[in-house]
Amino acid sequence: MSGRTRTIAFAGGGSGGHLSPGLAIAERMTDAAPSVRALFLCSTRAIDAQMLGDAGVDFRPVPSEGFSWKPRGLWRFLSMYAAGRQVARRILREERVEHVVSLGGFVTGPVTAAARSLGIPVTLVNLDASPGLANRLVARRATRVISACETPGRPGFAEAIVGMPLRRAAVAPAGRAECRGRLGLDPVRPCLLVTGASQGASSLNSFMVAFALKNRSLLAHWQVLHLAGAKGSPSAAELDAAYGRAGVKALVLPFLNEMGLAWGAAELALSRAGANSVAEAEANGVPTVFVPYPYHRDLHQEANARPLVDAGAAVLAHDRLDVAGNMAAIGEPLAALLADGRLRDEMENALRVRPQVDAADAIARGILGLGPSGRVSH
Repeated sequence: MSGRTRTIAFAGGGSGGHLSPGLAIAERMTDAAPSVRALFLCSTRAIDAQMLGDAGVDFRPVPSEGFSWKPRGLWRFLSMYAAGRQVARRILREERVEHVVSLGGFVTGPVTAAARSLGIPVTLVNLDASPGLANRLVARRATRVISACETPGRPGFAEAIVGMPLRRAAVAPAGRAECRGRLGLDPVRPCLLVTGASQGASSLNSFMVAFALKNRSLLAHWQVLHLAGAKGSPSAAELDAAYGRAGVKALVLPFLNEMGLAWGAAELALSRAGANSVAEAEANGVPTVFVPYPYHRDLHQEANARPLVDAGAAVLAHDRLDVAGNMAAIGEPLAALLADGRLRDEMENALRVRPQVDAADAIARGILGLGPSGRVSH
């Protein structure tokens, strides 16, 4: 295949958690083989266009819809699936795609079906401890199934456990003081990072308004970097005003591409427990209070955080959805960590001793048929 561009397609989208690992693998692919071109077949959600556009990669939206048993929802799912499969099949042929990497999300179904109909091999990279419906269905069609983490509820789901692929932009590029300075934060003052992942978390946003007002003295010597989400409620502007009323120094942003700066600035974090967020906290050695997304029926984000919690490297708190409930469920462990530097140090030490492997490089080289490089992620 030398002498021509090799196109590898990445199927996934709908959230940053599905796209970031693919971008990480694509980075390492072009490092290992400059003739490789990454093409993302993503959902039609705005977050996909924003993230992939900012990353400077080629992408094509594919019509798709989440599964529903309701008659109207099921009809729409089936019609969109057929349309998506047709669009994906045309793109895969025209772009002469030689391999498809499936990352999860409802767009992967029609893309995987199109790839298999054309005889294109598919590698499924499962990213969650509890594989979602889309991944369980794709696994039946995939040429190879690998997983970023153990899948306790589905032993044998994947043939290999490889670790979470992380973009270079998700790893701190410098020490805390420099990362804070680059963000316009006080280089010396300790920083609490609050993030609801790429789409934000309204319940965490509302909780932080109440927490800041109640804990002015506790936060007096801290600063907050709060990633509110582009459509979060309260909005970034409302949160900024709330922190001002509480007298808490804060930088509130809707979204940040260079998450490595955010993690690098933080001594403590409050975060959703998506697989990508958990891996970023671990890779950057940031003690974190993980709050799993509460609307999943199986609460599968809890399984993502469990290994760090069991190792004494993180704390798990459950989202009660109302502010009063969260002031106890989330506020108490968060306040304890803000007040106790020794406890944070113990958690950070537990994080630092965990092995770090460049999973993105290993996956990329495996798909390209290259030998291992032997590099580690940091």
